[in-house]
Amino acid sequence: MKCQSIGATLVVLGALALAGCASGPGGSIYVPPNSSPDYGTAPEPPQSAPQNSTIRKSEQPEDTRQGAAEPGVTPSHQQSADSLSPAAASLLRKADALLAQGNTQGAVSQLERAQRISPRSVEVYYKLSQAYVALGQLSVAEQFTLKGLSLAGQNARLQRAGWMLLADIRRASGNTAGASRAEERAAAL
Repeated sequence: MKCQSIGATLVVLGALALAGCASGPGGSIYVPPNSSPDYGTAPEPPQSAPQNSTIRKSEQPEDTRQGAAEPGVTPSHQQSADSLSPAAASLLRKADALLAQGNTQGAVSQLERAQRISPRSVEVYYKLSQAYVALGQLSVAEQFTLKGLSLAGQNARLQRAGWMLLADIRRASGNTAGASRAEERAAAL
């Protein structure tokens, strides 16, 4: 029984690690309306309490209590997609050429470099998704597609492309209901 519990914990931790890798630098992909993310500063590390102590709700700093937020600011997806830098665009072209040659691992390497250069560019995430589909890693591909969709903002073309890509991935993994829902979302745009 303990082995199953440990195995389940490892699976959850692996999924969280993968989600963290996909989020790119700067942490959250959510940006409050009418503001822009600050890429110039590194996020502060989380403050951890000593292992054997308990912190009562009244002892927590005001901004860390559940439900606390800036007055009048509701987190949401960003309003518009970030553009692709010229360096990242060059890496995407190299990755396309490598994919056409059948060198999927080489393409993934180029795409990961592009992701580090343009961490909020939708095109990079969609290309990473396509590369992982070619590698047969559909769950990873789905996560990159979802990340791209969250960065697409209000760009209907990018949203439609993402939902159709997600539909294809879900269909390939046997999730026909999820594929149908993704196609419906694409058609609604």
